Amino acid sequence: MTGQESDKLSKSAQRVQDAITSAGCEFAVVELPGSTRTAEESANTIGCELGQIVKSLIFKGKESGKPVLLLVSGSNRVKEKKVAKYLGEKLVKADAEFTREVTGFVIGGIPPIGHLAQPVTYIDEDLLQYEILWAAAGTPHAVFSLPADKLVALTQGEVVTVQ
Repeated sequence: MTGQESDKLSKSAQRVQDAITSAGCEFAVVELPGSTRTAEESANTIGCELGQIVKSLIFKGKESGKPVLLLVSGSNRVKEKKVAKYLGEKLVKADAEFTREVTGFVIGGIPPIGHLAQPVTYIDEDLLQYEILWAAAGTPHAVFSLPADKLVALTQGEVVTVQ
């Protein structure tokens, strides 16, 4: 990103780019013409394996109400009971309003970083088998790539088994 007008990111994507930069990383957010709203659409638009897509899923603790971010390989499904054991309470799916309130982003563009409230973060161990990952960057058309081995440090997440 050079700061020239042609490199102008949308407000949400710029917020993710700022979070990346603040974390001391040099990954670049790009906005694509194709949709990256779902893991499948992302893999098709980017041209990578489905497993390389980082799905950012927001849940909340059933009793505490605290936000929980699950960073999951695009090819995996979450077993909520398994993740609840790490958290120490049941998980409930967050609705669109709660998700927007704690992340500042809409569903379909939630990045792994740059949220308004710091969530408890769990990372699917299967993501670490890839050299390069692709994650949403604030909008359904914005993404960034990063080395898989940087995901833990970037998000301060705990690596767990999600399925």
